[in-house]
Amino acid sequence: MMTAEEFKSGQILLIDKPLTWSSFQAVNKVRWVIRKAFDIKKIKVGHAGTLDPLATGLLVICTGKFTKRLSEFQGQIKEYTGEITLGGTTPSYDLESEVTETFPTDHITEAQIHETTKQFIGDIEQMPPIFSALKKDGKRLYEYARNNEEVVITPRQVNISEFEITKIDLPKIEFRVVCSKGTYIRSLAFDFGKAVQSGGHLSKLRRTKIGDFHADSAISPIEFEKQYLGSVED
Repeated sequence: MMTAEEFKSGQILLIDKPLTWSSFQAVNKVRWVIRKAFDIKKIKVGHAGTLDPLATGLLVICTGKFTKRLSEFQGQIKEYTGEITLGGTTPSYDLESEVTETFPTDHITEAQIHETTKQFIGDIEQMPPIFSALKKDGKRLYEYARNNEEVVITPRQVNISEFEITKIDLPKIEFRVVCSKGTYIRSLAFDFGKAVQSGGHLSKLRRTKIGDFHADSAISPIEFEKQYLGSVED
């Protein structure tokens, strides 16, 4: 275990974010544990890239002086695994919102699914979801969405170096993707659904890698708490 001084001078922590937790909650838990374990009033703690509440997996969390390195880690290549459900779309492109439109899937073949992934390899233009934290004119996009306000979203260029279908059990397909900073996997799911002449939304997501850091080496916020406090507070 590390000392208070080690946390202050800078540490990189690999945290496996649980389902339904926000990234903010995970950072808050780590900060609270360090403060309580060492009876210190303040310590800087931050993460290198948000995960949505319905996603799980790797959060790279930095403490103390290492928080200055967060942008370095945010820019690194990321790997995700997940599941796209074809035949329906949601306003948020995932299960944060209900399915509002349905589409046929009977025409979709396994060969078509594998062939379609090729459209998304390389530098591609991607439209961010309206339900996202990106800012436009000083407001986050999800604020416009919740207020039913019109907003013009501009596409962004991202890079997808690998997009592999790992299992097909229609209407669900499982995948692995390796991509650049700024890639929305929710948008990829939505766009993939359109590309197979249907609809699609993201039904599961797990971040497995950021650069050389791997989720296999990460621990949950609750495990982190047990390591330093010996018990878990409700």
